Amino acid sequence: MGISAKQADERVRDVHFTEDTLSVDLTDGRTITVPLAWYPRLLNATKEQRSRWEVCGAGYGIHWPDIDEDLSTEGLLRGVPAPVVHKNAK
Repeated sequence: MGISAKQADERVRDVHFTEDTLSVDLTDGRTITVPLAWYPRLLNATKEQRSRWEVCGAGYGIHWPDIDEDLSTEGLLRGVPAPVVHKNAK
């Protein structure tokens, strides 16, 4: 007799924000919460812009069309912040 484990389902169910965090609820019941400071476009967006998100990537991604930001559940689970973009100093 084997033990059957529930399979992880990392697709997006819901997205919500606090003043300092981004939380993504997954369809398997887990919630990923990360610092909003990791994603400057989201940090600097208005509440209205943050609220207009859509699921993309077959359910494994989130897209904010107003600010052209895309995140994946894989990246969120790995704890990967947005890359730092340095402007060329002249």
